[in-house]
Amino acid sequence: MAKSGVVAVEPDPTAATKMSELKKELNRLVNSIVDDDDCSVQTIDQANEALSALKDLKLRRRSSSSPSSQSSSLKLNGNSAFPEEFKCPLSKELMRDPVIVASGKFLFISIMQTYDRPFIQKWLKAGNRTCPQTQQVLSHTVLTPNHLIREMIEQWCKNHGVELSNQLHYVYNEEEIITKADRDHFHSLLEKMSSSSLSEQKAAAKQLRLLTKKMPLYRTLFGETSQATSEILKPISASDSFNNIHPDLQEDVITTLLNISIHDNNKKLVAETPLVISLLVKALKSGTIETRSNSAATLFTLSALDSNKELIGKSGALKPLIDLLEEGHPLAMKDVASALFTLCVVHENKARAVREGAVGVILRKISSRVYVDELLAILALLSSHQKAVQDMVDLAAVPNLLSIMRESNCERNKENCIAILQTICQYDRAKLKEIKEEEITFKTITDLALNGTSRAKRKASGILERLNRAVNITHTA
Repeated sequence: MAKSGVVAVEPDPTAATKMSELKKELNRLVNSIVDDDDCSVQTIDQANEALSALKDLKLRRRSSSSPSSQSSSLKLNGNSAFPEEFKCPLSKELMRDPVIVASGKFLFISIMQTYDRPFIQKWLKAGNRTCPQTQQVLSHTVLTPNHLIREMIEQWCKNHGVELSNQLHYVYNEEEIITKADRDHFHSLLEKMSSSSLSEQKAAAKQLRLLTKKMPLYRTLFGETSQATSEILKPISASDSFNNIHPDLQEDVITTLLNISIHDNNKKLVAETPLVISLLVKALKSGTIETRSNSAATLFTLSALDSNKELIGKSGALKPLIDLLEEGHPLAMKDVASALFTLCVVHENKARAVREGAVGVILRKISSRVYVDELLAILALLSSHQKAVQDMVDLAAVPNLLSIMRESNCERNKENCIAILQTICQYDRAKLKEIKEEEITFKTITDLALNGTSRAKRKASGILERLNRAVNITHTA
């Protein structure tokens, strides 16, 4: 007899009988498959169905215990202790959207594993093609809803008075998921960035750099508040010069800024966080070459917003960008050129770049055939500014541009060259003489007028018309 106050749970004889029958049938089918080299596909399917039915019955039986008999043992620290089969193997939390993946085969029978949809999606999105539990290569990555488990979870929660939504410790964000564990780890790393220990700062900065590179959800966490961005700057904001900061630390912090700036929703927040732009400018001037390159890349990424273009231009960033361009370090050239091009879309920044000597630096690099494609695009952009055109005239840009047109197989380069040349001719008609000599010797402009892009043809034809008018005027005189 059961003791007073304890409710005895009687087993369901019907379920027990059915389970016994299923086991016998499964045993018969498996033996048939193993013994018969030429067993039918139908037999394998029947075994698969029997195995699935047996699993479902066992799960139903486990979850059908009376709530009153279990309520006292299902409380841990004030939270309901969910049956293990209701928890996702990846998150260790209650599943709200359980799905099945085909994780391999055993004795020709498909083995199915259940996970919470966002977590197995995250696993697959990271490039994994194996089952996290069995390590078997997945035959496919189709996720099938597990309606049985879902119904069982909902029924269990209903029986125990548990609000399902209150048990979720993660949130969806642009197809990414942020768990409580992710958030706690993130905040612990930020706290270490304020530590007085250099080793702790370096370790935390290295982790934040790697996490923000590989896991977009950490970029999202930075976007929740500007204070998070401010926290990572603390180890490098107190020093007057980057030369006094450990090279690894400066590089990791600046690269983390680059990583979080990739997220479109972070661009405005990061750029407007106090000290960010000024520290990037400081990094451009005196950091390691890796830090300077990544600082330029960060400015390029942030300058995708027009409001940030103006903010960066006013910060004094153009001069150190141009200085870094002139140094010509291969590691930094592409990032610097990209940043300069994007920033100079704004007229005020064109003026600043021209004042800081951008035209001369670009022409010298082009003359040495360094990053010609990117630098010609910047020069074409600057050519709408009158002072830039004057600099080109003074620095004998015409022969340089004509030689590139002859040598290059890139249609875009030829197009940029002819566009700049047309602007120079409009500004200084005397340059037509140099172009006429080019035409007599090489027919460079004529060839472009016949075979160039549509824009290049228009520009080349315009120069040829000017040449013809100049000849006619000379003859009349």
